[in-house]
Order: sequence, then structure tokens, then C-alpha cells
Amino acid sequence: MAKLQIKKGDNVKVIAGNNKGQNGRVLVVDIEKERAIVEGVNLASKHAKPSAKNPKGGILKQEASVHVSNLMIMDKSGTPTRIGYKVDEKTGKKIRISKKTGEAIK
Repeated sequence: MAKLQIKKGDNVKVIAGNNKGQNGRVLVVDIEKERAIVEGVNLASKHAKPSAKNPKGGILKQEASVHVSNLMIMDKSGTPTRIGYKVDEKTGKKIRISKKTGEAIK
């Protein structure tokens, strides 16, 4: 199982698959399956029975997971970039950096 470079709350762009070109924020990351759920991307139809929460029932749209290899993180300027790591001199902690700009990501 590889270490994933994408974390919850990251802004990502889909670079492959049916949803190629869409952007969104990561809501959930499943480390074991190497998949992520991205806000507004890969919408699937779910048939729901009427309940107290949803009295009408019907067909609902909800996000399905996307493999992390199909996602690329976006830096502050909004361009997709690869991720590198660097040790911060002040704190001594390892931080993620943008390979394009060299700036810290979040």
C-alpha cells in the first residue's frame, strides 16, 4: 500500500476518465482502496426509498469515488502540479510543495 499524496480538503483536478477536466475539493480519502471522493465529480444515481430524512424518496445524485491516480492537486494559483516534499527550516517538519512553483501546499 503506497503513501497517498492527496489529503482531505485538497483542491484537485481530474486528469483522466469520464470526468476529465473537472475540479473539486476532496471530501473523503480511502487509503486502502487508493480512492477519493471529490465534491461534484463522478456523480452516480442512487435510488432511495421514502424515509423521515427524505419523505419523497426518488433518484438522488451523489458522488462516487475516483482513483487517486486520476487526480492532480492544484496549487494556490489554480494550476495542476505534481507534489514534492521539503523539510521546513523553522519547524523541522516535512511539508508538501508544488513542483511547478516551489511554494508550500496548504
